[in-house]
Amino acid sequence: MIKRLLASLREYKTPTILTLILITSEAVIETFIPFITAELVNRVQAQAEIMEVIKTGFLLIVMAVLSLLCGGGAAFTSSYASTGFAKNLRHDMFGKVQSFDFENIDKFSSSSLVTRMTTDVTNVQMSFMMITRIALRSPLMLIFSIIMAYIMGGVLASAFVVAIPVLAIGLFRIAQKAMPAFRRVFKKYDRMNESIEENVRAMRVVKGFSREEYEKQKFSAAAEDICIDFTKAERLVALNMPLMQLCMNFNSVFILYVGSKLVINRMGNIGIGQISAMISYGMQILMSLMMLSMIYVMLIMSAESAKRIAEVLEETPSLAQPENPIKSVADGSVEFKNVSFKYSKKAKLFALSGIDLKIPSGMTVGIIGGTGSSKSSLVQLIPRLYDVTEGSVLVGGEDVRNYDVETLRNSVSMVLQKNLLFSGTIKENLKWGNETATDGEIKEACAIACADEFIDKFPDKYETKIEQGGTNVSGGQKQRLCIARALLKKPKILILDDSTSAVDTKTDAVIRKAFAQYLPETTKIIIAQRISSVQDADMIVVMDNGKISDKGTHEELLASSEIYREIYHQQTNGGEEDE
Repeated sequence: MIKRLLASLREYKTPTILTLILITSEAVIETFIPFITAELVNRVQAQAEIMEVIKTGFLLIVMAVLSLLCGGGAAFTSSYASTGFAKNLRHDMFGKVQSFDFENIDKFSSSSLVTRMTTDVTNVQMSFMMITRIALRSPLMLIFSIIMAYIMGGVLASAFVVAIPVLAIGLFRIAQKAMPAFRRVFKKYDRMNESIEENVRAMRVVKGFSREEYEKQKFSAAAEDICIDFTKAERLVALNMPLMQLCMNFNSVFILYVGSKLVINRMGNIGIGQISAMISYGMQILMSLMMLSMIYVMLIMSAESAKRIAEVLEETPSLAQPENPIKSVADGSVEFKNVSFKYSKKAKLFALSGIDLKIPSGMTVGIIGGTGSSKSSLVQLIPRLYDVTEGSVLVGGEDVRNYDVETLRNSVSMVLQKNLLFSGTIKENLKWGNETATDGEIKEACAIACADEFIDKFPDKYETKIEQGGTNVSGGQKQRLCIARALLKKPKILILDDSTSAVDTKTDAVIRKAFAQYLPETTKIIIAQRISSVQDADMIVVMDNGKISDKGTHEELLASSEIYREIYHQQTNGGEEDE
């Protein structure tokens, strides 16, 4: 996991190494300053000459300035490296998500991915900065200070034999108790973000049902739950300071009491300078231990974040690219050969089973069936959004698994049930279908999709701004724009997954007629709930419980299919079609 994360460091390795060098230099200088100070105190006590005192004082100033420069430089380089590391992590995660297939996306919720690219990366960034600065500085200061304390203090250093274990054990126990609470928080962050995302997307539904208060209470409960866990963890971590103060005070009292006795009784080589140095080293040792405990807590928090980031970076796209992929699609013919499919290997039931269907190129096929009959699952196998579990799907006479994925998907245009527009102009949205499309091609596609009639009414026409999610256009307008966008790809296969449900029957008929006239060689697969949307198709497929119940023309199915006949009579009030 660590190796995978550090692969994102890349161009920020140099400032990271420079930080470590500067921090080591600072630690060495800091541990020598109390030693020089003690020497200065002892010389003053021994009534040394003023020039000798000035030289020692000047040396202390130089060392303090060098320490400041090293510390300041390390702060700059570590900040630069950590923010760059976080930038690369987000870039790598976003790029990885773009390579995911539907099966991978199903594994991670969108709210969880957002949390991983924001909160989790921030936690790892902070930990990285602390590791490069404090995690190296604190152990070095601890080791150097203990060595210098024993060199200078002799018996006085025995104070650390008591203080260090007490503080170390106490800090470890505090961090150990706080760890489970920090781990729980991240999963609750996912749920809270999911609630926010869901609420924002469904704002109109919330207001339509006057559920604002309910949503407020639900969010407050999620936020309160996170607050409780964080409060519990922070209360435990807050014990660090009083524990450290206790050890520091014990250390200072012991050194002052025993040191004073030794100085008064002239025992050993202990002087006032040594006592002051021992107090300084004691502070450095205990501060180093406290910093290490803080790092430990931060690492506990970030370890869970790092694990969640690594899960995304190490996720393997479920659809593998073939070794020698086919780079062109011959035509728009589609064939399902004994296809069975389930969304997860762990799933017990198949979404589709025993599907055999042959669609010649250029044919118009309607697919109809009840909710949950797996109509969408069937067509999602054609552009290889999912791979079949059993059997094979052929496009242009070749198994879809033999194609270059980009080539295959460029030959298939699919307008999904959930139509989505991006923030930007109408033209920018339409060019998602073809970046190089001319204004003439854009207008032609919009004419086929019956979108030109409302676009021309906008003051800015094709430069009209679309708000995020297309909230400033109606459902029917959004559907027609999405159809036009799909048409700009000039696909060999066009799939409309219930994509005219928000369009009136007259406009629906005009769109279908335009398809027949302008796209004669394109295979058109139309999933619909309305009989009127598919009754003129060359072939109609009736789905039921993940299987093909019947197939044929409108007239053939009226005569032979009980399911089709029942749907027809329900929608036409006994056989008389609505105008």
